[in-house]
Amino acid sequence: MKAMILAAGRGERMRPLTDVLPKPLLPVAGKPLIRYHLEALSAAGVKDIVINHAWLGHLLPLHLGSGQDLGLHLQYSDEGAEGLETAGGIKRALPLLGDAPFIVVNGDVFTDYPYQQLADKLSADSLAHLVLVPNPLQHPKGDFGINVSGKAQAVANECFTFSGIAIYRPEFFSAVAEGKQKLAPYLRQAMQQNQITAELYQGIWHDIGTVQRLEQLSAQLESANVG
Repeated sequence: MKAMILAAGRGERMRPLTDVLPKPLLPVAGKPLIRYHLEALSAAGVKDIVINHAWLGHLLPLHLGSGQDLGLHLQYSDEGAEGLETAGGIKRALPLLGDAPFIVVNGDVFTDYPYQQLADKLSADSLAHLVLVPNPLQHPKGDFGINVSGKAQAVANECFTFSGIAIYRPEFFSAVAEGKQKLAPYLRQAMQQNQITAELYQGIWHDIGTVQRLEQLSAQLESANVG
């Protein structure tokens, strides 16, 4: 199985740190954030990984290379200076991802989600399986719900936050137009057709969206290592 790490965001809320580094290369407890994903995917047996990039994107292959030091095969999808949003970026990378289902992970989250489980979560009648998490303080209303049969719902009594972790069939993106395209509208459309499943994950998950949250996570990890 292949995976894609989304690393093309500008990271406006992380400035001035992202004026000199793309967000996935910012250090968390002394290690670039993206390396946590690479190590976790490698440990789960996922060795072929595509990384998209835009803002300061040339620094990603400069820092990560081919992935040989982690036993990985890394490929890069260049989206230019502006980026293509999530759906547009994945659409652009499809030739590198192949014809089989693939994992997608947001490059600006930190998690201990067990990626090896995802391959078995995608049912035969679904185009994607999403990992949802309890709503963090900064996103109290959530994104999607889950019904009793495990189908994701765009409108629900209880909504959770999309973690940025999912597994997709390439066919999901056949409806996505070329160019800059957001993911959420396509997810909602597929949910109306009962083509998306979801789970609620209650393990470690952090959205590294601000400098403060980056510093808090770094301090937490460094304290845990010391202990």
